[in-house]
Amino acid sequence: MRSVILCQLRRLAVPNWQLLTLVPFVILNPYSEDKLNQAKQSTGLFVVKIGGSTYGNHDTTLEDLVTLQQRGQHPVVVHGGGNAISEWLERLSVPVRFVRGLRVTDAGTLQVVVGVLAGMVNKELVAGIEVLGGMAVGLSGVDGGLLQAEVKEPSLGYVGEVVQVDTGIIHTLVEARCIPVIAPLGLHKSKKKGENGYLLNLNADTVAGDIAAAIRAEKLIFLTDVAGIRSNIGEVIKRLSREEAKGLLTSGVASGGMIPKVEAALRALATVPVTRIIDGRVQHALLREMEGAGVGTTIGDR
Repeated sequence: MRSVILCQLRRLAVPNWQLLTLVPFVILNPYSEDKLNQAKQSTGLFVVKIGGSTYGNHDTTLEDLVTLQQRGQHPVVVHGGGNAISEWLERLSVPVRFVRGLRVTDAGTLQVVVGVLAGMVNKELVAGIEVLGGMAVGLSGVDGGLLQAEVKEPSLGYVGEVVQVDTGIIHTLVEARCIPVIAPLGLHKSKKKGENGYLLNLNADTVAGDIAAAIRAEKLIFLTDVAGIRSNIGEVIKRLSREEAKGLLTSGVASGGMIPKVEAALRALATVPVTRIIDGRVQHALLREMEGAGVGTTIGDR
């Protein structure tokens, strides 16, 4: 709630030095039902998944997010951080195990995952948006009970699969004109306490798809380190129907890190008109995409 109050005060151009004196005494009135419904039906909602492999010193994604926010659009950001997690696991000498090529998230690994995703990566993104003149609030799927999950496969440890999305906190932040920046962690729905409490590690691509579907976003955009989905002869496929996308999964043409993206896109299509997979390394790729000049792969029947 404190973050929402700060966003509201900054919209009114309250000087920064006054925020510390005002915030403790402000009581945030609940939004009326009409306003909440209006936020839920906002035509500017779109979800952007930022991958750790595309975010770097020359990345323009945060600039694009601020520009779009200033134009009155409402981005919801989901981020990964796999590369940073691997780096810190090695730096801290945390043993890593793999099952069928998938990293096991045991108790020790989960501590690093939570610290890196909800701490370092999340706050770096929020700070970047704020420095550029935007307004953002960082959170994880645990906050506000946003993402509730169950253990996906016991052999993988504390790795979860989303079973419920409570979008209330997202709508509250959007109504306050803040960009939600979400780390892919979830709350164990069955309330089974492990060595690290009730936390589960989630796949960021899957989370982006689940959130996009739940808020009925107008578009789901994956910023990747490739030009799009490639065919079996190496050409970028411009458009895929739902059935064609399923076929790429079945045939194995979509492989590796592209699999969860395509699966997430298919799940999101229940309520989201279109999903885009684009090259986030291209300067102002997100802005171009939202202006209709993006290149990459479209998944959708419309």
